Amino acid sequence: MGGFFGVASRKDCTLELFYGVDYHSHLGTRRGGMATYGANGFSRAIHNIENSPFRTKFERDVEEMEGNLGIGCISDYEPQPLLIQSHLGSFAITTVGKINNMDQLLKEVYGNGRTHFQEMSTGQINATELAASLICSEKTIPEGIRHLQDVVDGSMTLLLLTKDGIYAARDKKGRTPLVIGKKEGAYCASFENFAYLNLGYTDYHELGPGEIDFITPESVEMLVPPQEEMKICSFLWVYYGYPTASYEGINVEEMRYHCGAMLAKRDAGSNVHPDLIAGVPDSGIAHAIGYANESKVPFARPFIKYTPTWPRSFMPTNQEQRNLIARMKLIPVQALIDQKKLLLIDDSIVRGTQLRETTEFLYQSGAKEVHVRPACPPLLYGCKFLNFSRSKSELDLITRRIILEKEGENAEKVLEEYADPTSDRYESMCQEICRRQNFTSLRYHRLDDLVESIGLPKCKMCTYCFDGKE
Repeated sequence: MGGFFGVASRKDCTLELFYGVDYHSHLGTRRGGMATYGANGFSRAIHNIENSPFRTKFERDVEEMEGNLGIGCISDYEPQPLLIQSHLGSFAITTVGKINNMDQLLKEVYGNGRTHFQEMSTGQINATELAASLICSEKTIPEGIRHLQDVVDGSMTLLLLTKDGIYAARDKKGRTPLVIGKKEGAYCASFENFAYLNLGYTDYHELGPGEIDFITPESVEMLVPPQEEMKICSFLWVYYGYPTASYEGINVEEMRYHCGAMLAKRDAGSNVHPDLIAGVPDSGIAHAIGYANESKVPFARPFIKYTPTWPRSFMPTNQEQRNLIARMKLIPVQALIDQKKLLLIDDSIVRGTQLRETTEFLYQSGAKEVHVRPACPPLLYGCKFLNFSRSKSELDLITRRIILEKEGENAEKVLEEYADPTSDRYESMCQEICRRQNFTSLRYHRLDDLVESIGLPKCKMCTYCFDGKE
């Protein structure tokens, strides 16, 4: 994923930029970056944040950078922001999104006379550099942004910093959010709307799908109006979003309470009678509170995340490291586990490795039963739009492995049935996942309940990873 923050102020904005970007640390793991423009021109800093928080890595840069305009980002993949010199002038750019047709676009760019790109250590091209090249293929920056969003298969939301102001552009279908805050003498642009509140900004404007605005310290000008069609990612509320964030006016924490309550209603009248309701820290906790409030079964924390050294929610890409860190982060509370029947809510089941290990250590700590309620439907498709999963193949998903084993060459043809919670195939898949994971019982959140939990029309949301529909 990733997140970004930008400031256009009459005063030096570096410190505000620093704190605004830092508030996006839950959205990425690899790189952090800031770029400013002031009396001495552009300045930029990029650091690896895999083993150290953004704030620690950038404290010295804040003292050295200056400018009244700035953008910054937390990135899960590419080093950003990039500084670009072109026929459109010099600018800095940062993006959030995914380009699925990169090979095709590179071929076209090379054919139009672009001779080279920097190659990253992974052997890949920086997607933000390609985005900049596509913007520069047009006569103006707004035309270039529109061209970029027209040709990208995937999604692309961005901030682009010039000496005159900041261009803010939301993905053509609004798959990711972009909001503007305002205070005396300044405007800011942010992925997460809570990131500017403690800096004294108030909500000013939420960009619509495909909208492009130009931000200066004095004003916000809409250059391209929003379009009607929106497909905002439903998983933002389930997992990615920070509890204090809101998208399309819907708060993340409150939505998770609704989600948990819907899960509890589906369990009403069943033979599941837990002693305690628990959430896997951190994103499962609010869902669990909603379940507990609805079911009247006590909420408890039978394991605690060790936040002094494991404060961040994301994991390394290496699976062996991920498994070890998953064990190290969560410490059981024996008194709340021994001889207890637990109902556990996690945001999702992807590969299943971490949740299975969590379940095992609950049993080892004396749990009598472990019932699992994921806060979203089964993940059947790898995300095409936001780099949600690091999976290199859809067979990394536990659901797809089981479906392949059951259906063989027919697997792709019957996926729609496996997405239907009323079908026999869906029930068979859930039973097999429950058996392999050693859960006492398993019930996923239904897609219709998820849509109701969020409160937007389904046609306004992307649910591709659950039902394959774009």
